[in-house]
Amino acid sequence: MQTIQIDSNWLRTSASEQIVTASCLTLNLPCRPERFFRHGWQSWTLATWLDPSEPPLPIRAPEFRAKDEDPLYAFAKNHVSAWVGAVELEDGEILLLGALGLGGRVELDGASLRGFYEDGYRENGWFLGRGLEDKVFSKYAVLLVEKMGKTYRTSAPRVWCSWYSLYKWINEPVILKTLAQLGDLPFDVFQLDDGWQIAHGDWEANSKFPSGMSKIASQIASTGRIPGLWLAPLMTAPGSSLVREHPDWLLRNENGQPVPVGITWGGNPYALDASHPAVLDWLGKLIHKVRGWGFGYLKLDFLYSGALAGKRHQDMPREVAYRNALQVMREAAEDAYILACGAPIIPSLGLCDGIRVGPDVTPYWINKPLSTWLNNPNDSATQNAIRTSLHRLWLQLLVHTDPDVIFFRSKHNALKKYEKELLQDLGRISGFKATSDLPQWLTHGERESLREFLESTPEIQKTSRYQYQIDGRQVDFRPAIPLPASVNVPVWLAKNLGILELGRYQVLPAIMESINHK
Repeated sequence: MQTIQIDSNWLRTSASEQIVTASCLTLNLPCRPERFFRHGWQSWTLATWLDPSEPPLPIRAPEFRAKDEDPLYAFAKNHVSAWVGAVELEDGEILLLGALGLGGRVELDGASLRGFYEDGYRENGWFLGRGLEDKVFSKYAVLLVEKMGKTYRTSAPRVWCSWYSLYKWINEPVILKTLAQLGDLPFDVFQLDDGWQIAHGDWEANSKFPSGMSKIASQIASTGRIPGLWLAPLMTAPGSSLVREHPDWLLRNENGQPVPVGITWGGNPYALDASHPAVLDWLGKLIHKVRGWGFGYLKLDFLYSGALAGKRHQDMPREVAYRNALQVMREAAEDAYILACGAPIIPSLGLCDGIRVGPDVTPYWINKPLSTWLNNPNDSATQNAIRTSLHRLWLQLLVHTDPDVIFFRSKHNALKKYEKELLQDLGRISGFKATSDLPQWLTHGERESLREFLESTPEIQKTSRYQYQIDGRQVDFRPAIPLPASVNVPVWLAKNLGILELGRYQVLPAIMESINHK
């Protein structure tokens, strides 16, 4: 292991960019910075500029800590950023420290910025850059292209996704009815989300899709759209046949117990061991099977499961194991579009076409019990999604950045007008255009607004960190940026109030009943 100390004179005497090779690097700053850029580990994990005088607070409920954070750093005494961190300087410039390999972390400790590789690796080194924020992040992105590769598709597809209206209550008649009602709306992809499979891990059509997945894909393709399908290939339900038949495929902790991936709609699934040769073989065959059904757009979700800490069949760094598994799936998918979701960001680059860059959106602004009472800014909520997605738009040089679906409907939607418009403008800026709005929920005006959104190619100009011009119109995202004030509600009380269970559900089942009976 090589450790390098760099004092504050570097800021005044060196070039504005430097690459340093070290497993651990400490940069001593002139003083404690007023703002620190903290980058989250996976799609849903908070990325923002923080006030470093505020101590890091762990998510209070372990069920969400496993799902929304990197559990290894949940109780770190200092702010720890995944792969890249930055501080604001007095002259309006920033200083960025970015890993050029897997397993890199950046910690702010008072007036010191410390970069380290989890496993002592030093081959890929670090990028140090100072200057204007956008230019420095762009330079870091260019270096990542050289190391990881990039998306070479010219534009992201326009996607209709079933999740944010139908959730897990999908079935064959409802899907086909929705497909017909979309009419000539210019979607490139029609994607089925969670709810089609027997179980997480048992990836075959359940009884709600009696015609099978090949038939569904064929009917989608007959409308001129690419069939899309949701999978969570690196996690499995405890009751699945996969677990019964292959218990040795599970990632396990030091006590030999399966590693949970956190609370989901389906309970608390387990992580698969992404280093196991049999798991890698199964992953390749799974993706081949789905491609054989006719699906050309794959939303691969909960991918962080393959990079959780645990005892692996083969001793290797956890992000290396994950990237190897994603490489297997990329090769099996051939020319299919891969959207990585719940994905470790840097290890996914070059192997996916698009990547989710924020938490799930919701038809409401913020869920105070989950985001404030349990201190979870990674929780599903439109404000949380906008905040983190904005801080990840620098990734656009490498990959299509997906801020999640955009709402146009007013029905079953508690977002205020300006909140909905901010989300729509984020979709315009990111260039990844998707929605889950059911056609029968849209007024004529809302349907035409959706059409305009899908067809538009706006001129985008960034004027400050949180302000943009879209076709000359001013857009200010600052209302979405503040973190909610933490409220110290004990986890046991939250559990007794049913808040954790509520976190699995973003809509009322009564809404689903109204869908299935219309």
